[in-house]
Amino acid sequence: MTSKVLTLNDETYQENLSKEGTFAVRLWAEWCMPCRMMSPIYEEVADKIADESLVMAEVNIDQFPSVAASLGVRSIPTVVVFKNGKEINRSAGLLPAPQLTALIQNS
Repeated sequence: MTSKVLTLNDETYQENLSKEGTFAVRLWAEWCMPCRMMSPIYEEVADKIADESLVMAEVNIDQFPSVAASLGVRSIPTVVVFKNGKEINRSAGLLPAPQLTALIQNS
């Protein structure tokens, strides 16, 4: 089964941000244990709710620190939800699947 989570870089982040619809991005790093624990949860939620109107993606902040800097992210993991290019919701820290789903769908 292929993942519904897109792995982004600086350019593809900007491309997805400019699209219509809902865009959720998880900012993480390999060395961050809560980030690693959240990875399968994020994948699980994406498999259930991502579709044409909802893109779920992730950015490794060690590889692309400019994305984290542009969003003012100070702790990871952080999930930021955008609607038509505007930030509408954000959460920092490890989230269980029900709370992550609510964060994205109730935005």
